[in-house]
Amino acid sequence: MKKAFKLGLLPRILIAIVLGIVCSSFFPESITRIFVTINGIFGNFLSFVIPLIILGLVAPGIAELGKGAGKLLGITALIAYLSTLISGFFSYFTCRWSYPLVLTKDPSFGAGSALDALSIEPYMTIDMPPLMDVTTSLILSFILGLGLAVINGSYFKNVLIEFRDLITKLISNAIIPFLPLYIFGIFLKMGAEGQVASVLQVFIKVIAVIFVMHILLLLFQFCLAGAVSKKNPIKALITMMPAYMTALGTQSSAATIPVTLEQAKKNGVNPDIAGFVIPLCATVHLAGSILKIVACAYAIVWMLGLPGDLSLFAGFICMLGITMVAAPGVPGGAIMAALGILASILGFDETTQGLMIALYIAMDSFGTACNVTGDGAIALIVDKIYKK
Repeated sequence: MKKAFKLGLLPRILIAIVLGIVCSSFFPESITRIFVTINGIFGNFLSFVIPLIILGLVAPGIAELGKGAGKLLGITALIAYLSTLISGFFSYFTCRWSYPLVLTKDPSFGAGSALDALSIEPYMTIDMPPLMDVTTSLILSFILGLGLAVINGSYFKNVLIEFRDLITKLISNAIIPFLPLYIFGIFLKMGAEGQVASVLQVFIKVIAVIFVMHILLLLFQFCLAGAVSKKNPIKALITMMPAYMTALGTQSSAATIPVTLEQAKKNGVNPDIAGFVIPLCATVHLAGSILKIVACAYAIVWMLGLPGDLSLFAGFICMLGITMVAAPGVPGGAIMAALGILASILGFDETTQGLMIALYIAMDSFGTACNVTGDGAIALIVDKIYKK
């Protein structure tokens, strides 16, 4: 019996973008308003579930990091977080320098503020007030996660783990499958209002900048790892390429763990160290993901003329580095975990969040590949430190 062909998320998103642009040229406004109405309802639903996503993913993630191999856990988590921060700030400064050279501020992309001057309105809206705001959910997550790690509680931790499973199912079975229709509605609306050309130009240029940054980031990570471990960085990077290529197909750090683990061992990492570091980094080290999110966010900020100073983005990057630990191992999971921070710190609304999702998923597999390849560099560093 033949296995049913399943179209991946990225092809579905690309198809949705193309269809949205094409349909905007001949759909009457009455039909366009139907999709705008659907998008409005789904956007309100996202606003409702974002605090639950943060609570359900961050709290048990922090609680689980509180146990394990003690010193080794702390060293690995610290290196992974520093790597994530370095990636975020590298992305910010690179984009701050390069975007004025390649992007032109265009009022048709959204004049002055968060695209609030749009003309096509939904037929109806359904208010879905969230149970708590994003800041409250983050603080509550930190209190619960750190508290459970200290007291080593098991009962409530199991409750949170089951809640995380529920949230992960919600993301993978309800939110992610709906994203193509959501993106279709966004580009249908933009096409009907004549904004598509400027948006696509931004997409192409931003994707090119992100791809170059990924290459430079991996070279930096392995040069640093090579200097610490006294190994040839280029040879070590080439050894990790099977993990890179596997992640391009799976779009999941977790699904790539077996390959990443095997290649780390081939780089001379102690099997016991590799067996601890690689699975942990698959959860806590998302340097490629934060690079993409910062780059995409700054592109939108730059185009809209929103505040993008270092003090604002420094807080955003530091908080995003922590939130990335919550990213579930499903395609697009990192951007879903980051939506709350985008809204609370950068002030992104429903439309700008939709553009972020489309931009991010367009490079999703490359970000995951960057994540898992960088895990190999961290394994080399931790292995050297542990041997001392």
